[in-house]
Amino acid sequence: MLLSINPDNPQPRLIQQVCERLRKGGVIAYPTDTTYGLGCDIFERRGVRTIYQIKQRDERKPFSFICADLSDVARYAQVSNFAFKMMKRHLPGPYTFVLEATRVVPVNLVTRQKTVGIRIPDDPIALAIVRELGHPLVTTSANVSGEPPLHDPLEIHEQMGRLLDVVVDGGIRLGDPSTVISLLDDRLEVLREGSGDTSWIHQL
Repeated sequence: MLLSINPDNPQPRLIQQVCERLRKGGVIAYPTDTTYGLGCDIFERRGVRTIYQIKQRDERKPFSFICADLSDVARYAQVSNFAFKMMKRHLPGPYTFVLEATRVVPVNLVTRQKTVGIRIPDDPIALAIVRELGHPLVTTSANVSGEPPLHDPLEIHEQMGRLLDVVVDGGIRLGDPSTVISLLDDRLEVLREGSGDTSWIHQL
């Protein structure tokens, strides 16, 4: 199903419709502040498995997920004062921060090193979905692993629509995937350059 949602003022009724599918283990494509993502409720194992199948991705590589706000992050990750300060300064924004996971996070979303990648995107639709759902949302770029991300919801619907419950049309998003930064041991380390500027790291 292709569902058009206002990118600036998401209609609550339509957001609820998306979340109904997510609560049943459904998988969606949705816009973020960088590009389109594939997502499901992090507590719905069937949805997570479906995303691995769609992306043809090694299941030993966990996905990151989106939280609603910084207070939500503290439920799923160990947040030191340093980490909180860095995230507060740069979120919402085009960054994924790597932190030590708490026991609340499902095992299939935790790395061998017991870490997780967490995003708070600067996007009204993505944040509205997470807030209405009440749980974090898996986030991974809308593509098959190794291929370029898809930016156009119509193209996503054409290529992946039969495998997805909903493709949320919030307009074309031409950004690169998020910049990934580790905050482990209160040290900043850029793990992947992406949409988020990293010049501020070198100025600390």
